[in-house]
Amino acid sequence: MKSLRQSAVYIALALSGIAPGAAVMAQQPAPPAPPAGAAAPERAVARSLPPAGKLAAGPWDLKTEKANLHVEVVVRGIDHPWGLAFLPNGDILITERTGKLRVVRKGVLDPTPVAGLPPILAEGLGGLMDITLHPKFAKNGLIYMTYVKGKPKDNSTLAVLRARYDGTDTLKDVKDIFVASAWYGKAPLPVRCCGQGPQSGSFGSRIVFGRDGKLYVTSGDRNFGEMAQQKATHIGKILRLNEDGSVPKDNPFVGKKEYLPEIWSVGHRNPLGLTVNPADGAIWETEFGPRGGDELNRIEKGGNYGWMTVTQGFHYNGEAAKGIKNVPGYIDPVIAFGPPSINPGNIAFVTGDKFPGWKGDLLMASMSRSMVRISLDRDGKATHQEPMLQDLKQRLRDVRMGPDGNIYLLTDETDGALLRIKPGA
Repeated sequence: MKSLRQSAVYIALALSGIAPGAAVMAQQPAPPAPPAGAAAPERAVARSLPPAGKLAAGPWDLKTEKANLHVEVVVRGIDHPWGLAFLPNGDILITERTGKLRVVRKGVLDPTPVAGLPPILAEGLGGLMDITLHPKFAKNGLIYMTYVKGKPKDNSTLAVLRARYDGTDTLKDVKDIFVASAWYGKAPLPVRCCGQGPQSGSFGSRIVFGRDGKLYVTSGDRNFGEMAQQKATHIGKILRLNEDGSVPKDNPFVGKKEYLPEIWSVGHRNPLGLTVNPADGAIWETEFGPRGGDELNRIEKGGNYGWMTVTQGFHYNGEAAKGIKNVPGYIDPVIAFGPPSINPGNIAFVTGDKFPGWKGDLLMASMSRSMVRISLDRDGKATHQEPMLQDLKQRLRDVRMGPDGNIYLLTDETDGALLRIKPGA
């Protein structure tokens, strides 16, 4: 057994800002501009870290503020796993960003991927992304996945597919139920401000069913942040769909000709985390900001979350943001992380009785090689943060509560792994 030291690092809340109701957007001093050819936004912080070592065999024991943990490897050898879904029979479906759907049966990774997927553009940080089950999967066998559709060095976009999975080696009834109006990427790219990165990143692409039975999908800004405030594109938005991909009649912008009707909220950069709070059904989201300014948001119907007009981060060319916080018409994050950036991944609320000290808290996977526990008060304000698992030295992409009451994590590595966290002794 190996012991993990608990880091004393505390991720401070970004609390500086301007007075509520101020009509003029605050200016913040810019840090020194990065050198020419600086890293793309999604990897700017990760590249500043030392190279990740190979994940050790484990298991590990860890003492945290409110729980003792036992961390173990379930399976490894998954190429950049992105999302996972637990099946009623105990199997686990895992997506690989490289374009494969894998199955874990009784703790063993099937060496043969599930066949039947459409052509997937696995380029840059795009590929096969998230996965979720239909709420009535046990009866209809329907699964949903997000992926990047397009051709290399050409325009591409985000798509949502639906398929029937019956436990065999091939998907059935595979169909795109939604293709985002977000085609972008063919050279020459338009002139963009602020030192934005390549078009092959910032796809967002998390997907969940809400308590209302609707499908919520995050669509990133593709490193073309100027489009996140544009009404006639799905770039930089959170979308809400019916289970067949059609538009719910009660979406906030239905009937407004200047908006695409699938839009639920606007002003997002790269939303890589999405979950439902089981206590009240609220939708929560995490997203990358530029050079600091990563965000945790509680998503409101029709809300505008600011990007790229309002951000608590600094642009990659050193340019200051136009607005920081408390700007009328824009919703501030529950937490703005950094600087430095924490590179947030997926999030999950702690449920069940195995981790009583954490019940109701939010767990956040981080590509800056940690998992963060966030305590929230009754009003949804963050009261405390506790980072952990740093000594694993692995980028963490996804976190989920398992049906067994344990916590599951995916490491975003070439030799990626599925980890399980149990209560420790």
